Amino acid sequence: MLGPSVFEERRSSQGRLVVLRIFVMVCFSALAVSFWVLQVIGNEKYRDQAASNHLRTIALRAPRGVFYDRHGKILVENRYAFSIAIIRERSTNIPGALKTLSGVTGVELTRLEETMRAHAKDPLFQPISVIDHATDVQVAAVMARRLELPEVVVQELPVRSYPSGSMAAHMVGYVNEISAPELKQAEYAGITPRTMIGKTGLEKIYNAKLMGRDGRKDVFVDSQNREVGEPINTEAPADGHRLQLTIDSDVQRALEDAFKVNELAGAAVLLDPRNGEILAMTSQPEYDPNDFADGIDPALWARLTSDPAKPLTNRLIQNRYPPGSTFKVLIAVAALSEKLITPETRFTCYGRKMFYGQEFHCDKKEGHGSLDFRQAMEKSCNVYFYEVGDLLGVDTIHAYAQKLGVIGRTGIDLPGEVESLVPSMAWKQKKYGEKWYSSETMSITIGQGYVDQTPLSLAVMMATVANGGTVVTPHVVKAIDEGQGWQTIGPPQPRSFSLIRPDVLGPLVDGLWMVVNNQGTALRAKIEGHDVVGKTGTAQVISEEGRRKAVAAGKTQNLTDNSWFVFYAPRNNPEVAGVVFVEHGGHGGVTAAPIARHVLDTYFAKQEGRVLPTWPGPTKVTTAPAPAAAAGTKPPAAAPVVSRGGGPGR
Repeated sequence: MLGPSVFEERRSSQGRLVVLRIFVMVCFSALAVSFWVLQVIGNEKYRDQAASNHLRTIALRAPRGVFYDRHGKILVENRYAFSIAIIRERSTNIPGALKTLSGVTGVELTRLEETMRAHAKDPLFQPISVIDHATDVQVAAVMARRLELPEVVVQELPVRSYPSGSMAAHMVGYVNEISAPELKQAEYAGITPRTMIGKTGLEKIYNAKLMGRDGRKDVFVDSQNREVGEPINTEAPADGHRLQLTIDSDVQRALEDAFKVNELAGAAVLLDPRNGEILAMTSQPEYDPNDFADGIDPALWARLTSDPAKPLTNRLIQNRYPPGSTFKVLIAVAALSEKLITPETRFTCYGRKMFYGQEFHCDKKEGHGSLDFRQAMEKSCNVYFYEVGDLLGVDTIHAYAQKLGVIGRTGIDLPGEVESLVPSMAWKQKKYGEKWYSSETMSITIGQGYVDQTPLSLAVMMATVANGGTVVTPHVVKAIDEGQGWQTIGPPQPRSFSLIRPDVLGPLVDGLWMVVNNQGTALRAKIEGHDVVGKTGTAQVISEEGRRKAVAAGKTQNLTDNSWFVFYAPRNNPEVAGVVFVEHGGHGGVTAAPIARHVLDTYFAKQEGRVLPTWPGPTKVTTAPAPAAAAGTKPPAAAPVVSRGGGPGR
């Protein structure tokens, strides 16, 4: 029989179990109430918090600096465009995402895959733009499938825009995505992959100032990459610095129109001989920088780089050519300065003459007869200048080439300029290990032989004559705005200064004036009331022997002589100087001189408030065979394949 103590102990245990049961029930009831509060009463609040628990940093791309011409007209600006990008760290099935994206946007799957492969080494968090310049329809299609494509984002980015298309393309340059080798260069330190940088022209030279500073904003995004709430931190981008150029857009367009109407290749520049400011410059054919603004299509890039017309080459500063008879300007300065001749010195031209056992020809087969200096310049008589060159010698010519700025680089604020060349005895010995032959000086005298010049170098030569001896440094940037308003960039220091004496300059300018305004070779450059002075040049691109062989082989393309015209105006107190070079343009007075006239007439029309002139129509390129070249002046085989004979002297 159990005692009382046992019953009491059992009642105590049951009481504790009841209390425990009640406690557990209260706890579960409290938990249920908590769940009810969280899931019912606070459902909307906590659902939003749960959906927006991902912090994302969005880069804000800085627009590049805007370009203006000298009168404030916009030449280069920015516009905003949509791009569709993929962030790989948000996806477990990139191939599937690409296939879906291709289907909704209409972009070929292979193109999307190629873009992804090209950026396979980029950081996983880095958006890879697979569709640049996305249309509104494409953007809408992607936005409607945000749940299906969480790794796809739509970005609005500033994109470079060139309102005038190809105008001044080689000057302003273009932008494109930074390459892997460039990322390793010190000048691009801190720049991230896929950033657009300047590749050529001013876009490249001033890239650091034009890029500005990118901004950022930190935002919460939900699982569909939708921004939730206000950004928690924002750093606005800083626009790139603005540039004001020395270019006059109306003069620039006139210059380019003259080339394009005639479908001519070549280069030209118009500059201020007082300070080196470039008013217009061109290289033809050109390209459209807009094609590069957000990444160029590979097929288009292949066409541009393989085009035999070389539209990506800036002929004004990146190619060298024999200057032909334009070089007689330098020969005249040298001979008159050294007092080897006077303006009254006469030589007789019979159409040819023997020097050092070799016969050298003039462009006029029957000869010009007896000529003084001014007449020889007007008629561009080769024989007269052979005589003068023989008196000078190559080293004296070389010395005056230094003084007139036609050796080395001009120093223009554009990339890729090559050095112009005028030989000397020491140069040939170093280059070819051979002595200089006096007969070679004959070809140098008329701008053939070993003389090779960029068109810009010859424009500087004419500017030097126009201002009386100062070798200005050509430049295309006039002012910069770094955030405190326009700050003028003073003209670069002249490369050198050597006074051209009045007794030299006077007769030289007389002769150059007669070339254009009397009975010379550039009558098509004449502008009434503005006293244009200048000198034509017609330079062989192949020796006469080479021409005969090419014709016999049926290869007649690109055998026509190159056409030149160097000039300045007005005769007194010159305001503009320049050069027009037409590749395979034939006679300089027929092809190059009219282009100079048109651009000069446009310049003066603006100065005088007149209606701007229009180009009258196509100019026929002369294709008649060139006069026979001088014998025995072919350079060593190692030299460039260009004419080295005493060819046309017009």
